[in-house]
Amino acid sequence: MKPVQRIASRANPLVATLRRLARDGAAYRKEGRVWLEGDHLAAALVTRGGRPALAVLEEGAWDEPRWRTLAAAAERVVLLPAALLASISALESPARGGFVIDLPPAPSIDPAAASVVLDRVQDPGNAGSILRSAAAFGVTQVLALAGTVALWSPKVLRAGMGAHFALRLVEGLDAAALDALAVPLVASSPHAAQTLAGAALPAPCAWVFGHEGQGVAAALAVRCALELRIPQPGGEESLNVAAAAAVCLYESARRMPPKGAAAPARPASAVPSPPARRT
Repeated sequence: MKPVQRIASRANPLVATLRRLARDGAAYRKEGRVWLEGDHLAAALVTRGGRPALAVLEEGAWDEPRWRTLAAAAERVVLLPAALLASISALESPARGGFVIDLPPAPSIDPAAASVVLDRVQDPGNAGSILRSAAAFGVTQVLALAGTVALWSPKVLRAGMGAHFALRLVEGLDAAALDALAVPLVASSPHAAQTLAGAALPAPCAWVFGHEGQGVAAALAVRCALELRIPQPGGEESLNVAAAAAVCLYESARRMPPKGAAAPARPASAVPSPPARRT
């Protein structure tokens, strides 16, 4: 039987830490821990083989089979009165429990991985949605450049719906760090001359998605082998960055040969080399 601790005081240090993790998007960097609120994120972690350091449940949830099963994966369990647990959450409808996990160590960049590069993407909902699309369409690595929203913040975690646990996430990079990639960079831009449908997409590649208002930075765009536009016959100025990412990543996945099949041969000129980098 796992040890179960009951806490009733708002002044308890663990309660104070949980409140910071739930409400401050950057607190995980200082604390070295991440708060996963709700059974969906908890189940996503367990499904991927994750082992939380701590399960924190409302007292009544301890008797529910689903929460009892999820909590079995944790090293220990803490029970809180419903009102105390609700005071931790920043949600309008607080969940009845969650997990605390250790912040995963920052991995090195995998040079050959199908990747997404986030260039100063600001909105947590957009970032989380892009992570979700990346995981759904076979991308294995997301590289966040400095200025991008904190990837392990509560809002990005909720929007990602568990995608974090399927991806290699590297944060706080500068553009020079992308030199480690052996796959070409492909940028999405509403101003590009070439369209997505008409392009010979390299596979794998690293898709670059930029700031919601400014797009991909010019200094990063010159590193890209391709800049591609999604046609919009409806006449809108541009797509939301998360929507654009979903379209681009789906198109890459759609064109990938079936597993075990050889990729079709392409002429050497089909995919241009990146422009010479300025020094």
